[in-house]
Amino acid sequence: MSYCAAIETMQPEDRKALHKNYHDNHYGFPIHNDDELFGRLIMEINQAGLSWETILKKEESFRKAYSNFSIEKIAAYTEKDRERLLSDPGIIRNKLKVNAAIENAKTILELKKEFGSFEKWLEHHHPKTKEEWVKLFKKTFKFTGGEIVGEFLMSIGFLKGAHSENCKINGKIIVANPKWKEI
Repeated sequence: MSYCAAIETMQPEDRKALHKNYHDNHYGFPIHNDDELFGRLIMEINQAGLSWETILKKEESFRKAYSNFSIEKIAAYTEKDRERLLSDPGIIRNKLKVNAAIENAKTILELKKEFGSFEKWLEHHHPKTKEEWVKLFKKTFKFTGGEIVGEFLMSIGFLKGAHSENCKINGKIIVANPKWKEI
């Protein structure tokens, strides 16, 4: 069953509302702000091994803990910041995931020097197959496997598949000009 169809059967209503908000307003829509792009990558990395619902419930805590996903601030995190994150019950306290966020922020700062922005780096490599993207991400970033990369790129409109063809939100995504539409 697709995510689009599954939401309609979710219970209780607060669970359904949480997923519906993400599905209707965020999932698959292009993101043009580098910090928000990085925030989505942080959330996708943290979802590994857990449910997306767990991550959605913790999104505001992630924003607070990770300086509203500011790439520059996260890249400058110190050992004290790592310890703070690893003791924060509002986020996923996994050393590999915390370290990946910090190291990936540093990597994105380097990419921005060459390409101007994280988004322009993504655009520079577009289009690619999912397999090609995974290879590129694994070479460039920490803690990025196939599922993480695929979901990240679908969630920001670089790969098709976030919504089923008959989903009413799919039409809104198309109007927003996702990158996959250019292929």
